[in-house]
Amino acid sequence: MTAIFWVLIVVCFALAFVGLVYPIIPGVLVLWGGFLIYQFGINHLELTWTFWGLQILFTVILFVADFIANSYFLKKYGSTKWGERIGVISILVGSFVFPPFGLLIVPFFSVFITELLHKKSGKEAFAVAFATVISFLSSSVAKAVIQILMIAVFILYIVL
Repeated sequence: MTAIFWVLIVVCFALAFVGLVYPIIPGVLVLWGGFLIYQFGINHLELTWTFWGLQILFTVILFVADFIANSYFLKKYGSTKWGERIGVISILVGSFVFPPFGLLIVPFFSVFITELLHKKSGKEAFAVAFATVISFLSSSVAKAVIQILMIAVFILYIVL
């Protein structure tokens, strides 16, 4: 039974990273699923309150980094509220259209057209569309790094 739990844990960890390409998968929640499978399925005494506190801290940092990366780039380049909304929707759609390139192409063109429709110049619309792509990439990199740290802490706790 332990082997099955370990397979599930590895699947959860892998799905957390798939969530970077398919944003419909809640990566950090799936990662937590792996931790909980270990806690309740393998060894309920090994993961201490310190471990859980660190994981909560990493999770908060992950959400804050994601929010800051997105809002910083979009506000800096003057995105409209509609541009932001279309950006989010098109990232979800783009993850299913020619992945992983759809994650870049679909949001770029969707936001570009949206900003043009909101009377932005071609140069301004291009800047906002480019910022949308950069914000997605930067938040994905930040999430990947934080998820790696979360898994590393998990491994350290179970090995040491």
